Amino acid sequence: QVRLVESGGGLVQAGGSLKLSCVASGPIFNLNVMGWYRQPSGQKRELVATLSAGGEANYAESVKGRFTISRDSAKNTLYLQINSLKFEDTAVYYCAAETHDDNLYWGQGTQVTVSS
Repeated sequence: QVRLVESGGGLVQAGGSLKLSCVASGPIFNLNVMGWYRQPSGQKRELVATLSAGGEANYAESVKGRFTISRDSAKNTLYLQINSLKFEDTAVYYCAAETHDDNLYWGQGTQVTVSS
């Protein structure tokens, strides 16, 4: 079973930056797409960005130009660089990984709080 552990969340002022990390372990050779989702308090979980095994990145419209998803394969780590943070970016951020046989795994989440 794939295990995902996120880190890097915290409290930051609007306009600031954070870099989230997600370390994957287990049968990661079977991973197809990895991504970041977020869930603001009281709202549904939403897609932020995905990165395919081939390196194709896709972003939600609301984060384009501010968020960058990347991967360090040697460290089995997925990153999300978040710049120009806005109050509405406040949420629990989750790492997700989908395998080639369509199994979906989630991390435990990391809280990002943006103060105005």
